[in-house]
Amino acid sequence: MDLIDLPKASVHAGGQPAFANALGTEEAFRELVGQLGREVTAPLASALERITAFAASGRIDRAGLRALRAEIEGARRIGLSAQQISRFASGRVRQQQRRLNLTQTLRDALAQRARETASRGIDLHQELQPAEVIIDAAMLSALLQAVLDWSFEHARSRIEFRIDVASWPVHARLACRFACIPADELPGPDCGPAVEPALDTIAWQLLRRLAHTLGLKLQRELSDGRTLLTLEFPRTVDPSMLTLSSLELDDSASAGPSSQPMVGRHVLVIASRRETRNSVRETLRPMGLMVDYVTTIDEAREFCCGGLPHAIVYEAAVAGENFAKLRAQWSRDVPKLAFIEIAEQGRDLAVSDLGGQHTSRIGRDVITSALPKALIFELARET
Repeated sequence: MDLIDLPKASVHAGGQPAFANALGTEEAFRELVGQLGREVTAPLASALERITAFAASGRIDRAGLRALRAEIEGARRIGLSAQQISRFASGRVRQQQRRLNLTQTLRDALAQRARETASRGIDLHQELQPAEVIIDAAMLSALLQAVLDWSFEHARSRIEFRIDVASWPVHARLACRFACIPADELPGPDCGPAVEPALDTIAWQLLRRLAHTLGLKLQRELSDGRTLLTLEFPRTVDPSMLTLSSLELDDSASAGPSSQPMVGRHVLVIASRRETRNSVRETLRPMGLMVDYVTTIDEAREFCCGGLPHAIVYEAAVAGENFAKLRAQWSRDVPKLAFIEIAEQGRDLAVSDLGGQHTSRIGRDVITSALPKALIFELARET
């Protein structure tokens, strides 16, 4: 059976009504707050048990440390998703419509998380036809990251991604299919229906709201332990017809500033000085980013084994030979990875392209004013 041809429904698993009718109700948000509390509590409770055991024994092995980090990271991701849900629910996000290559954007998103999929043993399969859509670049990136977060969370098999274009009316379709119940756990014909997995996590709630804000049609079907997610893009470029004029795009762009390119982005800060880390932390706090801090190149190397961020902010003092080799390796894996150097001297934002390496530089004395500008420039450039 073709991936796109599975039956579709406008209700999600559990028979609940289409999400567009209930996104903003008071009851829905009360339920969302309760769900957020439950999902954050579970990994933090497990992390607290590990810390208590560590305090009692004075020892923690590498596997336990990795598990502790994964639990804290999971709780933080849930919190970040909740922040994004709040931002979109406010109705203050203004979109700037652009013509974007949906296929390449998905490929880039998958490449960005290639190390994570490898470390977690996630098998991916891609069947991606060319497709261009008219959409806000930052929000499309956030949408695709939400799709990956949700599918990685629940997949118990290979994850299949497909993009095709329906001929009439012309619209691109992105489909994601995977088994959410292992084949050996499916009940036999005499055992009754399988227990449905809890697919409506915070990651799903974010995905729903992003799709709703972007005006996309979102469908989900669960059958025989497999789930199919389909996103339809109504504003798809038809190469045979000029259905969307440049005037229409210009009008959309002039309606207001682009939605923040910070949405759903991850930044790694490499800084040996505590005062630098504190200054960066206070500067980035209002921006809704996911930010991690390390003090050495070796720590950065180990951190990035599990997946690369969208941007690296680093002190010039660490940019020696080891950093240069590591940067070259990271850039091979993710060519669009952004680098921002914090120099000892310097004012405002300066950009250089030396030896094919694009770098934004700011001075330590102007981190508060220049770092947000540099990140917005680099992450908007990435899209």
